[in-house]
Amino acid sequence: MKALLDACVLYPTVLREILIGVAEAGLYTPLWSDRILEEWARATVKLGPGAETVARGEIAALRVAFPDASVSRREALEQRLWLPDPADVHVLAAAIAGSADVIVTFNAADFPRHTLAEEGLRRDDPDAFLLSLWQDNLAEVAAVAEKVRAEAERLSGEPQGLRPLLKRARLPRLGKALAA
Repeated sequence: MKALLDACVLYPTVLREILIGVAEAGLYTPLWSDRILEEWARATVKLGPGAETVARGEIAALRVAFPDASVSRREALEQRLWLPDPADVHVLAAAIAGSADVIVTFNAADFPRHTLAEEGLRRDDPDAFLLSLWQDNLAEVAAVAEKVRAEAERLSGEPQGLRPLLKRARLPRLGKALAA
C-alpha cells in the first residue's frame, strides 16, 4: 500500500516518527512531494530559532531513507483537479502521480471523500490509518510505538506513558488499542 503523507502529519514529531517507523517496518510505502516537505520545514519556523534547520536535517534523512518516496510535480495534472481549497490541489496531484492508495491527513474538509474516490483514492486521518495497520500487524506497530515512547522519555527526561503520549499526538484510538 502506498500512502501520501500530507505536511500536517509530518510536522508533529511523535506522529511523524510513528508513521515513518511503520513505513521502515515495511507496512506501507510513504510518498510526499518536495512542496509537502517544504511546507513542513516552513511550519517549524514558529517553534523558534533553529527549528527549521532541524526539520531540514530530518527531511534530508527521510530523502536518504526513502529515495523513491518523492513524487515529481505535474502541473498539467494539478490544472485538471479541483478541491475546496486550491492550495491543497498539489497534495492530490502528488497522490495521483505516485499511484497512492490513500492520503493521510488531518485536513478532512479540503479532501472530500467523493472527490478522492473519483481518482481511486481514499483519505484517512493518521489515527485511522495507523489503527488499520495495527489490526493487521499488531507486534510491528506496537514495537514502533514503544520505540517512539522510549525516545520521547529519553529526550524529555520524564516518564512518558504510551496512551497519553499518543493522545497528545492525536492518535487516541491507537493509544487505546495499544494500552489494552
